[in-house]
Amino acid sequence: MLSFQEPFSAFSHWYAEAVRSEPSEPDAMALATVDASGRPSVRMVLMKGMNEDGLTFYTNLGSRKAAALDLNRFASVVFHWRSLQRQVVVEGAVEPVMPFEADEYFRSRPRGSQVGAWASDQGKVLGSRLELEQRVTEYERKFEGAEVPRPPHWSGFRMVPDRFEFWQGMASRLHVRTEYRRVDGAWEAVTLFP
Repeated sequence: MLSFQEPFSAFSHWYAEAVRSEPSEPDAMALATVDASGRPSVRMVLMKGMNEDGLTFYTNLGSRKAAALDLNRFASVVFHWRSLQRQVVVEGAVEPVMPFEADEYFRSRPRGSQVGAWASDQGKVLGSRLELEQRVTEYERKFEGAEVPRPPHWSGFRMVPDRFEFWQGMASRLHVRTEYRRVDGAWEAVTLFP
């Protein structure tokens, strides 16, 4: 079992090791949501912050994931760090970030990503790559010589965890699994069979 009293310190420790050892994007996480019919969907997103308030990610609010989160505010993510033979599953309620948080993160993005947020109608049918390139050119011209503002259809979400599961791969598939659950406002940790 991990020696941490609460999961955020454990996650921070493992994440720091992943940043040092993973060849690319240790912040990549698979985000699972459920739509109105109960159909699950999973996709990779990037964690852009983690503290005791939760973990944050950003997206187009017209996307399939945002629509699912509008209907069902519960989700799950998994981080998989193959080089360390580790994964972390996080579950909890998801809430919108505050507008100032989205503005701050948006300003930190590369300009091309900022323009792309305006140009992309994420998840909608695209007639041709040329159509997307033309939209990018249109927004590059629109914001030429100026700061690119955050689009009204682009923001972020914060998952407020109530469960973490830390998995460490071991020989003979006798893996080490530690589960933290929030019970009456406090974290309880248990070891699970592999």
